[in-house]
Amino acid sequence: MTDDLRPAGTPTLEDVARAAGVSRATVSRVINGVRNVDPVIQEAVRSAVASTGYAPNRAARSLVTRRTDAIALVVSGAGVEPEAEEGAPPDGADGGEGASFTGQVFADPFFGRVVTGVVNYLRPRGMHPVLMFAETSRAREDVVAFLRQGSADGALVVSTHAEDPLPGMLTDAGLPAVLYARPARAARISYVDVAHQDGARLAAEHLLARGCRRIATITGPLDVPAVQERLAGFRDAMTHHGHPYIAIAEGRFTQESGETAMERLLSEHPDLDGVFAANDLMATGACHVLRERGKRIPEDVAVIGFDDSSAALACRPPLTTVRQPVEAMAAEMARLLIERLGRPEGAATSVVFEPSLVVRDSA
Repeated sequence: MTDDLRPAGTPTLEDVARAAGVSRATVSRVINGVRNVDPVIQEAVRSAVASTGYAPNRAARSLVTRRTDAIALVVSGAGVEPEAEEGAPPDGADGGEGASFTGQVFADPFFGRVVTGVVNYLRPRGMHPVLMFAETSRAREDVVAFLRQGSADGALVVSTHAEDPLPGMLTDAGLPAVLYARPARAARISYVDVAHQDGARLAAEHLLARGCRRIATITGPLDVPAVQERLAGFRDAMTHHGHPYIAIAEGRFTQESGETAMERLLSEHPDLDGVFAANDLMATGACHVLRERGKRIPEDVAVIGFDDSSAALACRPPLTTVRQPVEAMAAEMARLLIERLGRPEGAATSVVFEPSLVVRDSA
């Protein structure tokens, strides 16, 4: 570690060493995370760092550790390809709703929770996320190149498209990465997920316990593994309780698609009395249509969402929803990645969180 690039007057390693009563080399070892340093000495160095106001020179540190302390937080999915014809609809547009990929990301409270979990885990460790979008072939190549060039130490990937090739691209390139949600394509990559089927069963059993018997579900895109699992869990629970048929309408995880799906369900099944939507935004859209149709919630139609996002509290009435602990899952993603950086040859692993039902006024 060198202080050559440090502005005059700022605390140096020598200042910390004098304050701690140890050598400059010992201070460097503690700051760089070398493990075989006596805990008492480590604490003395940390106290000296705090009292002197010393901050490591990141440029110099990276020369020693070959780490940038930057992590790419990548939102990956389908979007407008550069070669698409002018005027053609975006590949990732939800049913012609016209929202851009980045617009959809920032409109969905789920992604804000992911960022919160990642930042809260990385920041105390002196690490910071770099937000990247990978909705096109060129953008995915840019992510791989960014990591190969050493601009970030690894990637945390949130994929929104079932056939997303990015996880495979990262593993093929030998780059450290962790996914949010099980990949649709087999890949030797660590991931975190929630027990989707268990969550959907909670929703089904709650609707049935309320006395609902003519129940429908609004799914997300049916090519997404998480959506398939939620639908399977919901169907299994309904079948187990003697209801082998449920009405289904596919949505795109947006409020607008929830409205469209609810309109369709009401036109085909005007007497339905319960709805499970695969996320809170679609459940909010369903509630909007039900209110417009003069349906009382939950007296006429009970509604349950999935996620327990800010949309659940903003909905009128507030949503009963299946909670997935997104912030904790995102923090676990970051933990797994840092663990992988410390053990590059470690095997891929998975961590699956349990959902819970949060009961509010909609069901």
